[in-house]
Amino acid sequence: MRTFCIKTNNEDIINYLLNRIEEIDFENLVYSKNKFKIYQNVIIHYQGKVEEKFLDFLSSLITEVILNFYEEKLINQILSYNYFYFDNYERLQICDNCIEVVENEEELQSRKEMIQNAVLPYIREYKAMILEGFVNFRLKEYMSYLDNNVDTAVNQFIIEKEYNEFINLLKIYIESKVPECKILHLIYINGESILLDEDKNIVSISDNILNSKYLSDISFSSNDFALNTVLTLLPAKIEIHLIGEEDEFISTITQIFEGRVSVCKDCNICRTYRLLNNAKIK
Repeated sequence: MRTFCIKTNNEDIINYLLNRIEEIDFENLVYSKNKFKIYQNVIIHYQGKVEEKFLDFLSSLITEVILNFYEEKLINQILSYNYFYFDNYERLQICDNCIEVVENEEELQSRKEMIQNAVLPYIREYKAMILEGFVNFRLKEYMSYLDNNVDTAVNQFIIEKEYNEFINLLKIYIESKVPECKILHLIYINGESILLDEDKNIVSISDNILNSKYLSDISFSSNDFALNTVLTLLPAKIEIHLIGEEDEFISTITQIFEGRVSVCKDCNICRTYRLLNNAKIK
């Protein structure tokens, strides 16, 4: 017979353990709940002969508990310790980003393996586990993994925050200015922009870096210059002729100019540039 005791004073964890043991209905298993000294104890007795099978069951059960009851808490602890300068609302957003990343099925399997790799040697050697202590001191690989994911989530949050601030600044700028022209046509094809004025004449997109005051990125892609030109012309209306799929650049234009933007996919201009593009491909 093999006996193992899980110690915790978290009633939710105790109820979870007891319910899961009942649901799984592992053969030759007897379990009970008792309080000794300062801890509540879930005591599991295995009366079978295949000890490795029992250890696999037990390690999977403990891994479930850690993922369900400790993971978000650990993420918040890392945020509070390493990124204390974010306010509570910002930390909540970052935590949500981090949880979204780790909810991926492949990531979940990876985390399970990390935890089980720590749990199995422990339960082979010892007969009891103080759950809180094990989580805090025995999960180095798993904690390193969470650290890296929090760092990634923080970087993502900062990029999104800077992007939103950039959009808001441009919106304020646009709202403070009188439009320079009535309408501007933006043909978007193969990830490149072509600008036409209200008379359907091509508008030159300046590639002069020194004059590009509104660019969002120092890489200066062709779309950065197109955005700079649109911001310089400040049209009252922008008609986007989308030859293909919408991407981040079109989304950015739409967010900056909001009500001034309309998207078209099948007008004379769209059809003309689609035919020209098809002829070019052939």
